[in-house]
Amino acid sequence: MTTPVCTSASNGKRRPSPYPSFASYVRARQPVLLRTARSLTANPSDAEDLLQTALTKTYVAWERIEDHRAVDGYVRRALVNTRTSQWRKRKVDEYVCDELPEPEPAPVEDDQAERQALHDAMWRAIMKLPDRQRAMVVLRYYEDLSEAQTAEVLGVSVGTVKSAVSRALGKLREDPELGLVR
Repeated sequence: MTTPVCTSASNGKRRPSPYPSFASYVRARQPVLLRTARSLTANPSDAEDLLQTALTKTYVAWERIEDHRAVDGYVRRALVNTRTSQWRKRKVDEYVCDELPEPEPAPVEDDQAERQALHDAMWRAIMKLPDRQRAMVVLRYYEDLSEAQTAEVLGVSVGTVKSAVSRALGKLREDPELGLVR
């Protein structure tokens, strides 16, 4: 690689370039150019990628650049052009349509006070049940036992558990305090 030399149009004397090599240019100007790149993008990582791309383009054209005092302008132009190309090539996920799609309803957050009120009302209603029905409901639905397991724990038949739980659920459905919560 040859070292480019700048010539002055006024006196014809040759003077050395302020940046004799690309590596020295990058070492000297990278912080300034990175600030420029960051002003073109929102993400610092994208700014570093943008600067790297612009410096690659500058390196390819390094031999053709006659006035190395104007390299900053060349790199800034490469930054802007590269960013513009990236912006134009971006993927667009929006499409024109006749009707606007309805957004999905946001999940309703459970109100802890309402949950506690329901819990308390349910326990008051369960406590109104006869002892045997209350035991069967608690074993079936709170302890999550099967009908056969509930029958075995209470020493009754599976049919007895089914009929007693059915009657207990009927009483719970008719409880006026639970009717307000529904």
